[in-house]
Amino acid sequence: MNNLKTREDIVHLKISGKILASVLNELKKKAVIGASLKSLDLKARELIKSLDAKSAFFGYQSKKDSRPYPAAICTSVNEKIVHTIPDKYILKNGDVLKIDLGINYKSYITDAAITIGIGKISPLAEKLIKATRTALYEAIKICRPGKKIGDIGWVIESTVKNYGFSVVKKLTGHGVGFELHEEPSVYNFGEQGTGIELEEGLVLAIEPMVAAGSGELIEKENGEFFTKDGSLSAHFEHTVAITKNGPEILTLIE
Repeated sequence: MNNLKTREDIVHLKISGKILASVLNELKKKAVIGASLKSLDLKARELIKSLDAKSAFFGYQSKKDSRPYPAAICTSVNEKIVHTIPDKYILKNGDVLKIDLGINYKSYITDAAITIGIGKISPLAEKLIKATRTALYEAIKICRPGKKIGDIGWVIESTVKNYGFSVVKKLTGHGVGFELHEEPSVYNFGEQGTGIELEEGLVLAIEPMVAAGSGELIEKENGEFFTKDGSLSAHFEHTVAITKNGPEILTLIE
């Protein structure tokens, strides 16, 4: 695979990931009742600039996008899953907020996401957040040389199903490091022992996206994704390096 990273690359990616984790940690503190999504984006831009880095999202445009992405973060609330542009929406008690962030530090790119309950959230929301976070960390545990990409998806979906929820199958994780989106795609479902073999030097953005309902999606014209049945959703993501000694999380919030 031509996008394998050297140990030197991973050292640089760890710096990028540390910056990302520190920004997400500060945004988590600011995500409270009464805060606007736009204010979180402005804070993210301020923090990223102060750390001598760049947003990997701002100005990003895939082949299917009609225009470049206009913000530093994605802020998706409740039934919105990913790719939501921060706006004037004011966070309220009970909201479930997903913050997705990419950092470009000297051309080394990391990607991570967290889900935050605002104020007092419902028992369903608490369970959904726990299920999604658990699925991520269970998947990371098996990221060792010799395992297959299908093993990751199998662990994620199995964990999510055990909680009674559904993975969002039309959205995936991906390779990352030199570009924001690299091969391979990392599906949130799969069969054990199938797909490409994980190799030392492979760096993946693993990101379970989970719905309390069916997991079916609607994509809006602006690129935002919603659950079709209006059910709550959650999203967690880490950038993970495959090393000879096992997985190394590059975006871990300390």
